[in-house]
Amino acid sequence: MKIRIATPEDKSAWDAYVDNHPNAAPYSLFAWKNAVEEAYGHESCYLLAEEDGTLRGVLPLFHFRIPLWQRNLVSLPFCDMGDILADNAEVRMALANEAVSLAQKRKVKSLEIRSGSENLFSDGHGWNVRVNTGKVRMLLGLPDTSEELWKGFKSKLRSQIRKAEKNGLTFSWGHTETLDAFYDVFSRNMHDLGSPVHSKKWIEKIIEHYGKSARMGLVYCEDQPVGCGIILFTRHTVSIPWASTLREYNRMAPNMMLYWNFLKFAADTHKKTFDFGRSTPGEGTYRFKKQWGAEANSLFWYQVSRSLSSQKVKNKKTSQRKMLAGIWSKLPLPIANCVGPKARKYISL
Repeated sequence: MKIRIATPEDKSAWDAYVDNHPNAAPYSLFAWKNAVEEAYGHESCYLLAEEDGTLRGVLPLFHFRIPLWQRNLVSLPFCDMGDILADNAEVRMALANEAVSLAQKRKVKSLEIRSGSENLFSDGHGWNVRVNTGKVRMLLGLPDTSEELWKGFKSKLRSQIRKAEKNGLTFSWGHTETLDAFYDVFSRNMHDLGSPVHSKKWIEKIIEHYGKSARMGLVYCEDQPVGCGIILFTRHTVSIPWASTLREYNRMAPNMMLYWNFLKFAADTHKKTFDFGRSTPGEGTYRFKKQWGAEANSLFWYQVSRSLSSQKVKNKKTSQRKMLAGIWSKLPLPIANCVGPKARKYISL
């Protein structure tokens, strides 16, 4: 078995492997690699394992450089799941070991792998291994049709979905021509949340490179866009990396209309799983996803490094982030939209 860094010529074989792997999230497709490189300039280090010319496993990594501070290897930045996809445990372990060796050679501070698998590392090659398990991935198994899905919902949930339509909201699919409308809602929502927004170029590159494996949806109140989201998908799984609504319209339930149309699409195109994304058990987003029938699946975020920060330092950083979020939400929106993408480039979460 040979492990090497993938080249552009490996795209078709890589994507075919990811597309057919039952545990793959769409973030592992080559499209994510191209979007990150072109929008933000981070260097990719996509590892593939092959045996006798046959692909046996993949590990997408980025050399994530933060100027004047630190460098990490991350699988993957800007999403919940990178993970090692492999035919078996032997190949998975070989890719994990190669990633640690690569981290040593590049003299990075740490190797971070966002995984859904336990016991990914049995040996850190003398480095320390820490696993953060505080988050879950909310997954919903899908029936063959949206009609079956609808019938399986509780009456309260169906009533909430209908509420948006009764309030006069409408849903439509979008693309590059609706990018400005999408970004208007997306950037305003991120500002309200106190978080730097991704650049418009990032969203554009995601839509461009995912092509038919991405869909943009928008919810309107008359001619005003009030909700938006993007789904990405493989053969088996649909994931929703971004969904936003305008706070002043939330009483009209645009989020219910948005998610229902994404779920309808997923069921009627015969996907097996809808991935609602990362949540903290017990919090509001967790309860929102749980009402659709989604089940919590533990995330295992591994950090392999020369030294590990203490829990005290981690808690201090969490407090600092909350304080900065409060400050950021008070910035004038035009300033936040100008400065935000420059900062967001260096925030890997």
